[in-house]
Amino acid sequence: MKGFDPKFKDFPDYIIGITREIWEDRGIATLHQYYSDDIVVRSPASVVIGNQNVIGATMATLAEFPDRTLLGEDVIWSGTPEEGMLSSHRLLSTATHAHDGVYGKATGKKLTYRIMADCHAINNQINDEWLIRDQGAIVRQLGMDPKDYAADLIAREGGPEACTQPLSPATDQPGPYKGRGNDNAWGAKYADILTRIMGADMAAIPVEYDRACHVEYPGGQTGHSHGDVDQFWMGLRASFPDATFQIDHQIGRDDPMMPPRAALRWSLQGKHSGWGRFGAPTGAEVYLLGISHAEFGPWGLRREYVIFDETTIWKQILLHTGEL
Repeated sequence: MKGFDPKFKDFPDYIIGITREIWEDRGIATLHQYYSDDIVVRSPASVVIGNQNVIGATMATLAEFPDRTLLGEDVIWSGTPEEGMLSSHRLLSTATHAHDGVYGKATGKKLTYRIMADCHAINNQINDEWLIRDQGAIVRQLGMDPKDYAADLIAREGGPEACTQPLSPATDQPGPYKGRGNDNAWGAKYADILTRIMGADMAAIPVEYDRACHVEYPGGQTGHSHGDVDQFWMGLRASFPDATFQIDHQIGRDDPMMPPRAALRWSLQGKHSGWGRFGAPTGAEVYLLGISHAEFGPWGLRREYVIFDETTIWKQILLHTGEL
């Protein structure tokens, strides 16, 4: 890979390797090498600018969860070393809540949850990132409800006026990556499936999904077959029936020893105007950032992984209703 350290055999090896180096091998200082000084890191909860802030957040997380592991399940990517590459990295994380921190007093509880991160890299350095942790899974395993956690977080951050504002088009900051992915047929197929579902064509599910599909959804929710898929997407879309669905990035790949697969980064923007996953409609203006991966087999979409941050959705709803 031109411009990258030769110790990495390919781009997935680079992404998985530096993740382990930074987090598990405690090479936090290597962030000076692997992240650009002015990197933009977007998560649903906030926008962080600059490598120094990333280092601070990394140390805070490791102080609270000192034994945290980051197991790289897949890297779905596009681009070239010369022009820059975009990785959609899916991780399974394990951690023990050993010390006090942003999640409150230490509970000693052991957690398992997923993370997805879209990172743009060129010349051995990441300079743009979109990061989503399954906060719903984390707080539930710690014995909290996502809505209650969001209310508590607003209070701890100083109340509605002072608290950190969630990611939205208004708070987002531009980064160097302007790409949209690639034109592989599997990315296009998955984009078409989600576009149809978000257009209320739920009949697409039994047509496009393998009847024996395995799905992993926000909140650490595992499901199987068409009924679980329908319930998840119906519950999400029903909460925001008039929101604008947009696919922001689309990758498809065919790789040796792997099934055909796709990665999408997408958003929903609009009012919380319906009954669904987020309770009674409140009229709150909500921006939801999602990343999803799909694997295909001979009978359709056979595995799906979807992630968004439930606690940040609740934060936006609570900031609108004042129910704190």
